[in-house]
Amino acid sequence: MPFSPVFSAGLSGFFLGASLIIAIGAQNAFILRQGLLREHVFILCLICALSDALLIALGVAGFGSLIATSETAIRLVTWAGAAFLTVYGLIALRRAWRPHALRAEKDGHTPLATAVAICLSFTFLNPHVYLDTVVLLGGISAGFEGQARLAFGTGAVLASFVWFYALGYGARLLQPVFAKPRAWQVLDLLIAFVMFALAVSLVA
Repeated sequence: MPFSPVFSAGLSGFFLGASLIIAIGAQNAFILRQGLLREHVFILCLICALSDALLIALGVAGFGSLIATSETAIRLVTWAGAAFLTVYGLIALRRAWRPHALRAEKDGHTPLATAVAICLSFTFLNPHVYLDTVVLLGGISAGFEGQARLAFGTGAVLASFVWFYALGYGARLLQPVFAKPRAWQVLDLLIAFVMFALAVSLVA
């Protein structure tokens, strides 16, 4: 029995949204680390998913063309994002070479406000998030009408919720590996590399 157009649109939104979210990026690296530390996982995953939901809703509502034509806004976000990624990359490098700092963080002393601020920065200081959610997903959603368009957006939002909570809570399955300080050093070196690579890609 063939799927209904509305259900098919929802599946399309889910898989397209997942393909854009599931990648090694700054936001995912941060959620992975917080999941390993078991610090503020629920609220941070919720912030990421709700942020995506807001941006996807704006795109489905037709704001994609407005974002795409605002070169000044994209440029400002690009440079601010590159600066933030560079700073966070340097912090990750410092963690990697200071094992005692890793042990202190594993005990769980990162304030919620600090974690939320970092999470929001990773989300909204990344110009690609606007291009992926508002412009790309919004543009593709224009090919659907009525309930099918709503289903497409809902599917993309659902993919975001599923991914972030799976990443945040699934990270604890890796905790036996990260019982050793060396594993945390490798992770932070990887995070630093990702941050620096993303910063360069933004301004290159």
